[in-house]
Amino acid sequence: MQDWLKMTAADLGRGIGAGEIDPIALTKCYLEAIDAHPLRDRIYTVVTHERALAEAEAAAERARMDLRRSPLDGVPISWKDLFDSAGTGTEAGSDLLKGRVPDQDARVLANATAMGTVCLGKTHMSELAFSGLGLNPVKETPPCVNDEGAAPGGSSSGAAASVAFGLAACGIGSDTGGSVRIPSAWNNLVGLKTTAGRISLEGVVPLCLKFDTVGPLARSVEDAGLMLGLLEGTKGPDLRNPPSLQGRRFADLRTVARDDLEPEVAAAHVECLGKLKAAGAEIVPLEVPELQDAMDLSGILYTTEAYGLWKDVIEASPDLMFAEILERFRAGGQHSGPDYVAAWAKLEQCRMVWDQAVAGFDAVLTPSCPILPPNMAQLQGDHDYYVRANLLTLRNTRIGNLMGLCALSLPTSKPSCGLQLLGQPDCEEALLRIGASVEAALC
Repeated sequence: MQDWLKMTAADLGRGIGAGEIDPIALTKCYLEAIDAHPLRDRIYTVVTHERALAEAEAAAERARMDLRRSPLDGVPISWKDLFDSAGTGTEAGSDLLKGRVPDQDARVLANATAMGTVCLGKTHMSELAFSGLGLNPVKETPPCVNDEGAAPGGSSSGAAASVAFGLAACGIGSDTGGSVRIPSAWNNLVGLKTTAGRISLEGVVPLCLKFDTVGPLARSVEDAGLMLGLLEGTKGPDLRNPPSLQGRRFADLRTVARDDLEPEVAAAHVECLGKLKAAGAEIVPLEVPELQDAMDLSGILYTTEAYGLWKDVIEASPDLMFAEILERFRAGGQHSGPDYVAAWAKLEQCRMVWDQAVAGFDAVLTPSCPILPPNMAQLQGDHDYYVRANLLTLRNTRIGNLMGLCALSLPTSKPSCGLQLLGQPDCEEALLRIGASVEAALC
């Protein structure tokens, strides 16, 4: 049964469908592993034992009657603590929302539940989702699977840890600037950032509504694809037989994405490109100078909207916040309305240039993150180190958010080094198919 904790969600689902795995026994296995784990309280904010067992019992009954609702019917997964769950505290990693208990599930949780998934509980996260590092001195900082003294990646830090430490078959997080892909990269997982607007944000605690997205952190591309479907209430794409990479064209983005890479990250990226070439893919260097203009707009676009949404709540009790997160929010008060509108107009122009530059490529490739997980103790004691690390951590993933894309982070042979694939807006299925092929080539 301990092997169940390492299996992909898809394989668990196939085992349930074949009658080889009992959903009740599977859920009990996960719950027992969670309760026995010494880092449980740094990963889960709450474990929903009763709900999980009730859902597992219903899944077992459907399996016996051959009425399973999806390939993942009966599979246990975790949910980041910004997805509303009926009767269960949802505080988005912040004491500003302490005691907040919603009366109904977020739409995506309701969809996934209706398709048969089992909710194990809620996972820790960066405060109000406004950090790429995963450090949260206010609540708990989840562990990084590769380095106990390092940051786990945020803001879906607990979601990543729950999967990486074998305490969930899949984790559901959110990505506003990289918060699914960064913790996935730093914890050797697959992370899917969906296109803004594709998946419902109803019942999701917001940060920046124009950039907020929902996505899975998983053990395989197939798992990510199946969870994409379940979040929308469908079965998801079939990725079991990925196509050959022969003749596929990838852009190797040089602008911004290759700056200031740590040596291990640079080496991992070069190795990935070599494996893709060996599999028959064409790799084309790409420069998009206008991308730097878009990156320069990040401060005004993100902080202005975030502070606009949270100003009244924050300023009523600013002492409840981690100082670094508070400062980042308050930076949004420095920009005027006309400046914000002008920044969005400029970003739309940059997006048009990007679309033209990447036409004809199957995906654009970058390292998921230019740096390895930074030291947690230094992050808490050195302001300049924190600011630099946070900006660098989010830089490459933010390209996907600013350009309005879907994106995928895949693990590489180097721990905490991910390969990012940037796709076209609303083309998740195509990106997942090519991602499954890349995943096979990297193995």
